[in-house]
Amino acid sequence: MIPIKTTRIVKIRIDFDFGFFRLFSVWFKFVPMASFNKNKLKISVDETDLNSNRSVRLDRWLTDRIANNSDFPKISRTQLKNLIHSKCVRCDDKIIEDPSLPIRCGQLYTIHVPEPKPATPQPENIELNIVHEDEYLIVINKSAGMVVHPAPGSSKGTMVNALLSYCGNTLSGIGGVRRPGIVHRLDKDTTGLLVVAKSDEAHQHLVHQFAAQTIKRTYEAIIWGVPDKPTDRICFPIGRSRANRKKMAVVPKGGKKAATNYVLREQFGATASLIVCKLESGRTHQIRVHLNHIGHSLIGDPLYGGSRKISTRDDPNLKFAKEFKRQALHAKSLEFVHPFKQERIRFSVPLPKDMQTLLEGLRRSL
Repeated sequence: MIPIKTTRIVKIRIDFDFGFFRLFSVWFKFVPMASFNKNKLKISVDETDLNSNRSVRLDRWLTDRIANNSDFPKISRTQLKNLIHSKCVRCDDKIIEDPSLPIRCGQLYTIHVPEPKPATPQPENIELNIVHEDEYLIVINKSAGMVVHPAPGSSKGTMVNALLSYCGNTLSGIGGVRRPGIVHRLDKDTTGLLVVAKSDEAHQHLVHQFAAQTIKRTYEAIIWGVPDKPTDRICFPIGRSRANRKKMAVVPKGGKKAATNYVLREQFGATASLIVCKLESGRTHQIRVHLNHIGHSLIGDPLYGGSRKISTRDDPNLKFAKEFKRQALHAKSLEFVHPFKQERIRFSVPLPKDMQTLLEGLRRSL
């Protein structure tokens, strides 16, 4: 990471009517605004930054100034906030810790961009099933049992550990931490496609697509029972369960909007079904919570009622379904706009072997 330095426009207040001072003032107005060194970035506030009666927040102004200069590295507003909170931003040599402070004409802001530190997760040589890779991003077919990001109780063996080993120094690190750009996640035992950014700019672009709901994600799920409607839109807000803080739930108030669309693909008597789900939002455990709420939880789901009280006395295949070891959920396809090629790309992977075997057993039970 190469930090940046821009020169400040020096404003001369002419208290004396000398032509030299007038000429000196005019010359400085045309001094170039940007130059580089290895230590810091300096940006000054002039009258053009205050062309309205509304106050301008520091973090927003800095983000815009950096984004509008193609010579600058891409630093997001969130990353700038982190730098401010980390005491890496000064105003006229005074440390600033509040991103919401309004800017004032004549101020000089200095951003000290620290060298990227080794990420807290350590690189581990773990095999990844890579579907696509270029210099900007990686698309991975995640296996069951792999946690995406380190968390309490899962500090090793995660996808992040594997990516740090696989990508090495190709990952960027604005804000002081070198890490892969985890844009979205899958639960530990959910299989399928994930996109990971290799640069901060690609990460920001993909995050915006998720926020705008333009990324298309398709899941295949094997559920208990048969839904009343062959196709439907499940739209209920999701929040933290009051009964169990480890679970999410449909909540009457205080939750976040969430919508899941499904289509019935295949049914196995009245016992189970294969459905295809498409998300309009990306809440934690969204598909699992919504399906459980309508009475058709995923087969094998240990957290949201993965087993039903059905008789398996005369059908060993149904016993096999009740003993399925994880939630039967697979992220089958992923479609988005490439951050730099600006063209839509789509990826698809088949069901993993354990879910294929489950379907074969359910078909034999008919």
